[in-house]
Amino acid sequence: MELPSTTLSKAVEVLSSLPGVGKRTALRFALHLLKQPPHEVADMADAIHRLTTDVHYCRICHSISDSDLCPICASPKRVQSIICVVENIQEVMAIENTQQYRGLYHVLGGVISPIDGVGIRDLNIASLIQRVQEGNPAPVEEVILALPTTMEGDTTNFYLNKQLQPLGVKVTTIARGIAIGDNLEYADEITLGRSILHRVPFGQ
Repeated sequence: MELPSTTLSKAVEVLSSLPGVGKRTALRFALHLLKQPPHEVADMADAIHRLTTDVHYCRICHSISDSDLCPICASPKRVQSIICVVENIQEVMAIENTQQYRGLYHVLGGVISPIDGVGIRDLNIASLIQRVQEGNPAPVEEVILALPTTMEGDTTNFYLNKQLQPLGVKVTTIARGIAIGDNLEYADEITLGRSILHRVPFGQ
């Protein structure tokens, strides 16, 4: 795509690197920004820059936060004895939107997928096992496996169950109201909420 400005071309290149944004959409975004007051564009640029400097990962659950401890882990109102294991941060948000779950979370940062080069050591599995072993921040009674209903998600579920069973913790999985092959973040809130409420022992 030939553009009349190298600066505009660079902006389009950067914007098109975002997921789901093609060159034409990136150009539309860039031309829109050109029409905005300079202070508004500066505020947007500052907000994006602060993502890399001011956003942290929770030292306990690996979700995002403005400090080293996320609001969920820091809340005394959450049920400390239940941990819900999810693939990514978007799924924490999806489950929270159902308002049906009051326990804690553990974000793996992905699922086991050898074909994509993602192995056990690439995920936040060791810290999950350590949380259960040490009872941090409180003794853990139940771990809910809320991973995608895909081959990779099921592989990860089986591995986690194998690691958790010797620790004497109850391992459950969300009910199969979620269609096979679906990611939690795309499920409607009612279905996802019911799946959390009607979870079953893993393996059933």
